[in-house]
Amino acid sequence: MDATTPLVLAVFLLAGVTKGVIGMGLPTIAMGLLVLVMPPVEAAAILLVPSLVTNVWQLLAGPDVRSLLRRLWSMMAAVTVGTFVGIRLLVADDSGVANMALGVALAAYGILGLLGRTFQVKERHEAWASPLVGFATGITTGATGVFVIPAVPYLQSLGLAKNHLIQALGLSFTVSTLALGAALYGHGEVRLTFATPAILALLASLVGMHVGRFVRDRLEPDTFRKVFFACLLLLGLYSAFAALA
Repeated sequence: MDATTPLVLAVFLLAGVTKGVIGMGLPTIAMGLLVLVMPPVEAAAILLVPSLVTNVWQLLAGPDVRSLLRRLWSMMAAVTVGTFVGIRLLVADDSGVANMALGVALAAYGILGLLGRTFQVKERHEAWASPLVGFATGITTGATGVFVIPAVPYLQSLGLAKNHLIQALGLSFTVSTLALGAALYGHGEVRLTFATPAILALLASLVGMHVGRFVRDRLEPDTFRKVFFACLLLLGLYSAFAALA
């Protein structure tokens, strides 16, 4: 057993619980902690399997996959393109500034949400907003290995019900994970040596996610909203401070 194995298990157990509760947080927590003991590109490679499996699970467990695909296909296509553009920053191990900016943006959005100052995007604007948000999310994914900004604020602004929002996040994160994996593979950064830690990370994530979903199903809508934005704030602060380490 590698010396980092206990850390990998603990990190992905915590990340899985967070994801189970609010539908996100796995890549943010995992990348933020793992980069303290390994290069960001290696952390991103280990993240691929648990991220893909948990996001597909989250996507398929939701109420209506087809309608989400019809509504968000242009955003998903743009995410893919943007990821291949931004991957050079992650491969170059130059993601510190990007991660800090990501954390600050996430924390700011969490604060605004807790204050009740969320914004709404009307459906007639989605035709041009979705691909722009998707491309920006792809750039962030490629540069940091984290796929939350600006996808999460945008999807939350669409006024989706709790379970539809969780499913939309699952769709966005699934596409982002696939695009990140393809981009890393194209740069020769996906290797068999990552297989064992990736499988262990997956098992820990699934256990954590099951626990988190149990908690989420018992939250009232208003409580869920507060927990959602509080977690965004904490994740953002953590990501920003971890980038300074």
